[in-house]
Amino acid sequence: MTIRVATAADAQYADLLCQWYVESAKTRGTGIAKREPAYVAQKMASGDSVIAFVEDELAGFCYIETFDDKTFVVNSGLVVNAGIRKSGVGRAVKQAVFDLSRSKYPTAKIFGITTSLAVMKINTELGYKPVTFSELTASEDFWKGCKSCKNYGILMENERKMCLCTGMLFEASNTPVQLQIPSFSADNQSISPDSASDSAS
Repeated sequence: MTIRVATAADAQYADLLCQWYVESAKTRGTGIAKREPAYVAQKMASGDSVIAFVEDELAGFCYIETFDDKTFVVNSGLVVNAGIRKSGVGRAVKQAVFDLSRSKYPTAKIFGITTSLAVMKINTELGYKPVTFSELTASEDFWKGCKSCKNYGILMENERKMCLCTGMLFEASNTPVQLQIPSFSADNQSISPDSASDSAS
């Protein structure tokens, strides 16, 4: 498995990744914010994303967004191929984007909102704590990203105080954790959209 910071040359995978997000939302039956290929490509070009490959095939992806003058950072759009799910790719990608966030924005608070139990478990191991939405960014740019989620009505009915997602926050003063990544093999495994992708992981 190879994991690295994505570059502009990886824009060739943007369409496929966006297809995975759509398929994952259908599979899970929960809301996932829609992504456009141009936006994913921009994150690749800016050095604000990580990408994973297994035997030269696309295996996973996640990107960084910043808010409130870069005082808040969110790791968004974690997606892993279903054919290699539960084999350590999600953990490895999550660790890599977390490390990238800490390197580029060392004083920022790292947060996420998620309906995925797998993401919650990984976040907890990294040192995130569950929090109310009031402790997250108030940036309209972040919350408008929820508009394409089917649960957006629930969020707005609750005045953005709660939704089906769980808010999680890593404070810059916390001690980061190095996840234990299982040994990985993808021999004879097919590649398909993972049902454990997330909106703002």
